[in-house]
Amino acid sequence: MKEVIDRYRNVVIQIATPYSTGTGFYLKSPHLIITNEHVIRGNQQVVVNGFNLPKHLVRVLYADQKLDLAFLEVPENFDIPEVSLAKNGDVHQGDPVIAIGHPFGFKFSATQGIVSNTMHQMGEVTYIQHDAALNPGNSGGPLVNMAGEVVGINTFVVRDGDNIGFSLPAHYLEETIREYKEKRGEIAVRCYSCGNVVAESQLSGEYCPFCGANIEMPNKVEPYEPVGMTHTIEDLLQQLGYDVTLSRRGPDAWEIQRGSAKIQIIYHEQSGLITGDAFLCLLPKENISPLYEFLLRENYDLAGLTLSVRGQDIILSLLIFDRYFNVETGLQLFEKLFAKADEYDNILVEKYGAVWRTEE
Repeated sequence: MKEVIDRYRNVVIQIATPYSTGTGFYLKSPHLIITNEHVIRGNQQVVVNGFNLPKHLVRVLYADQKLDLAFLEVPENFDIPEVSLAKNGDVHQGDPVIAIGHPFGFKFSATQGIVSNTMHQMGEVTYIQHDAALNPGNSGGPLVNMAGEVVGINTFVVRDGDNIGFSLPAHYLEETIREYKEKRGEIAVRCYSCGNVVAESQLSGEYCPFCGANIEMPNKVEPYEPVGMTHTIEDLLQQLGYDVTLSRRGPDAWEIQRGSAKIQIIYHEQSGLITGDAFLCLLPKENISPLYEFLLRENYDLAGLTLSVRGQDIILSLLIFDRYFNVETGLQLFEKLFAKADEYDNILVEKYGAVWRTEE
């Protein structure tokens, strides 16, 4: 099992949009990133990131609401390992499976379970039902057998259902890749009405050439436009020199890289609270008292920011309500948070024996 999981570390891809986060995985033979349609819905482009893949903005090439499938382009010049689909999507009741995900904000995760039903019918589509736990943001990740082959795409989970998850069988993916290849790389979509895959050049205006239903190509959706406080935050991040598009991590959330520090910015619209958390490093196992004394001394003079310990994590935090947040205060607080985060993690590790956080 460990060998299978390790093989997928560089195959599983993180996906983020202004509306959601999710997971995808790379298939070498069609040279596509596979995910769920609901993960990328409403976006012409999405941010992808992986262990061996720096953040990139890539196009949505294919969208399929009927099967909840989407294909993304693959950034150039990145060597991602090859995995294969199970032959004929072969999976049986009682088979052990692994659900793998790597959503933004979460560590790489792999959970084992058992297939309980291979023919769970929902509308015209049958799903694999299993009890491998699906974590938030796992949508679009692979369901894998013990041979390391993809048997399904993790699609949804029953809320409060005690690990009842559903995955789209791999044979649907195999058939869809074949249909998409016939469009020779064009942007395409599956018509929800008649089920035909339609390339952009086949459209009659905005209508399916087979049944006349209205169709929206992925490259024709309205671009995301932030409003209100979200717009203000993104404007400030741009003024500070950050690529806002690559920084977005779902609704009203951003991740900023400053030197060795990663900072998560979240706007909680209902409460009006803006938070910024930099998870700096981990507490050492020994000689912790000098580190605590340093944190207390720094907090005494650290106006607007707070150093704290949560479990083993040492965190630098910003909290401010939107009614007190404007361009002037925002620029000062964000820049101070980013600069101090990059400064403190080095001090805590080099002088006080704290431990670097890792990606896994």
